[in-house]
Amino acid sequence: MTVSRDLPAVAPAPGRTDYAALVREDRVHRSLYTEQRIFDEEMIKVFGGRSWVYLAHESQLPEPNSFRSVRMGLRPVIVTRDRKGELHAVFNRCSHRAATLCREESGTAKSFQCPYHGWTFRNTGELVGTPWPQGYGPSFDKAEHGLHKVARVESYRGFVFGTLNESAPSVVDWLGPAAGWLDYWIDRAPGGEVVVRSAAHRMGYRGNWKLAYDNAGDGYHPAFSHRSLLEMASRMGDAKDMAYFGRSPDEGPMRTYMLGNGHSVIDQRPNYDDPGSFWANQRPQPGRERFEEKIRAEHGAGADRLLDLAIGSQINLSIFPNLLVIGNQIQVIEPLGVDRTQLTWNATTIGGVPPDVNTMRMRTQEDFPAFGEPDDQANFEEVQRGLAAPEAEWVLMNRGLDVPGWQEVGTDGVVSSTATDELHMRRYYAVWLDLMSEDTAR
Repeated sequence: MTVSRDLPAVAPAPGRTDYAALVREDRVHRSLYTEQRIFDEEMIKVFGGRSWVYLAHESQLPEPNSFRSVRMGLRPVIVTRDRKGELHAVFNRCSHRAATLCREESGTAKSFQCPYHGWTFRNTGELVGTPWPQGYGPSFDKAEHGLHKVARVESYRGFVFGTLNESAPSVVDWLGPAAGWLDYWIDRAPGGEVVVRSAAHRMGYRGNWKLAYDNAGDGYHPAFSHRSLLEMASRMGDAKDMAYFGRSPDEGPMRTYMLGNGHSVIDQRPNYDDPGSFWANQRPQPGRERFEEKIRAEHGAGADRLLDLAIGSQINLSIFPNLLVIGNQIQVIEPLGVDRTQLTWNATTIGGVPPDVNTMRMRTQEDFPAFGEPDDQANFEEVQRGLAAPEAEWVLMNRGLDVPGWQEVGTDGVVSSTATDELHMRRYYAVWLDLMSEDTAR
């Protein structure tokens, strides 16, 4: 995307929005974060249309007839397994008078009955029956009044995505190079068994959903936003995890990779050395010394590998538009309004390891988000507050642009750069612009 950097004032005009005027090579217009009508269109075209949207993890639907209530943008959706274990997703909206059918977060159910007028639907969406059916004329056809279905549901190694586009490419094609990074994250677990825990950190902030996605690929902020976390760790002696963000990260070994379709990853692993390095550089946590002593006593040469599994993956993987894989956790971005967002963090456990490893994984996951995410959300709210100044129209994403030697193209065509490059924003906004510029969602 190459455009002029001559920047006349852009006041959003009545009627159809010219999105190309609002997304420049090095900046975006403030209205993308503040305008209700832009948010409303995002919910149709970015969280619908041609996009694949993350819905749930298969481990959250552990048996036939399991269900989970989620959102696809603002659309209430029920993700289900039928009696054979096949995955489905239906709108959580009665086809009679629009009331939500399911008011529970998760459970098992062969069918759903609307609490308002009693219409009953199978967990695959078909209308089963209506109370006192004689009240409907001979033209009433139950087959025409089932639940609205998410057009396609596909799973990639347990990650369940949905799209409203019947002709969308497969999930694996849409993930592209991002699939390899998910593979790394999954295959850290012996046998690839990952379980998403039902309990979650849920944090709401008063700001636009894209602020969280902007930040997920931002290696520029940790030295400043998370200063209190880093200073706390430094009191314990040697610099620990994330401290490298504050030591000239532009010259360091970390890289950020653009993975296509708005996806990207920050790879922190080059900051670490041999097996056991993840563990050795983790910040203090309760029970750490006793845990390490036990693992080394019981597992000898295999101890370093197990200790590293208790620590985060050292990648920050962003899957556009709403899935973030950070450390050992899955974070979901849930828009609630143009200036209201919920972030849901799910902890994970893995199979094939001693129970103590999963216990320590849970303790590790108390560190971030509980300690670090409030820093980020405070920034998101302050950005949203700053965006209330209409005379200052532009939000910059120009770090790394035209800097010689920063960006490289790999043999696979993937573009990489230093971790503080704002290339992540520039690349995902190009995808956003493509989706938003369509006349209608497909």
